[in-house]
Amino acid sequence: MSLPKGLAEEVARNLVMVANLLDEEPEEAYAYSRIALRLASRVAAVREAAGFAAYATARYTEALAEFRAARRMTGSVELWPVMADCERGMGRPERALAMAGEPEVNKLDKAGQVEMRLVAAGARKDMGQAEAAVVTLQSPELASNSVQPWTARLRYAYADALLEVGRKDEAREWFAKALESDQGGMTNASDRLAELDGVEFTDAMTTEADTEAEVEAKAETVAAGEEVAEEKADETAEAVVEAVETPAVEVPQFVEPVVAEKAADESTEEKASEEKSSEDKS
Repeated sequence: MSLPKGLAEEVARNLVMVANLLDEEPEEAYAYSRIALRLASRVAAVREAAGFAAYATARYTEALAEFRAARRMTGSVELWPVMADCERGMGRPERALAMAGEPEVNKLDKAGQVEMRLVAAGARKDMGQAEAAVVTLQSPELASNSVQPWTARLRYAYADALLEVGRKDEAREWFAKALESDQGGMTNASDRLAELDGVEFTDAMTTEADTEAEVEAKAETVAAGEEVAEEKADETAEAVVEAVETPAVEVPQFVEPVVAEKAADESTEEKASEEKSSEDKS
């Protein structure tokens, strides 16, 4: 509302594209966020969107700067957990852990507090404190039987932490609980369960693609063979036509010796008879 109408609509269109592309095409979402940022860098929603686009493409330093700017503009603490996770992404888990103990955490709603707990556990793991990560995730939210938007992710993180410290049976139990509460498919708990049970899955889409590729390869081979055969047939046909159209070579006619000698004698006798007849007349 702080922008002129035409500019506001242009910025809004870019923000919509950021939201639509963020999960599937994060680099494209990032490109749209840069356009919006160039048009309206003093709008908190734009800075927040730019922060999430940078975060999704692992540009953590840039993301943290945008989140800090948005927080200064709004005074809200709701971005505190993702800001702490940016510190982790930048290789500073100790700073993320320190942020988990700041007063801002108490101002977060329940979802924000759970998110902060997840970030803190991740920081513990980054620092090689796997057992501490397990303890960090143990909370009333984890023990609750009610299913909330964060339940699946919290249970999944706990199962993963248990597995890292070698508590395989408990990890399997919590992966199963995570799968039970994962109605939106946010985790790959089913794959982790199958991995623990030694079950292997074949990607039907990949197999189908491989089969199609094999069929296409065979078709190309057959087509190439047919083309070669056609070329050979054409060459043979051309050779036959050339042979038919070429004039035949005249073969010399040889007379058998006996017939030739007889014809020569008869010719000599006739010549002698004609000479004698001419003398008699004389």
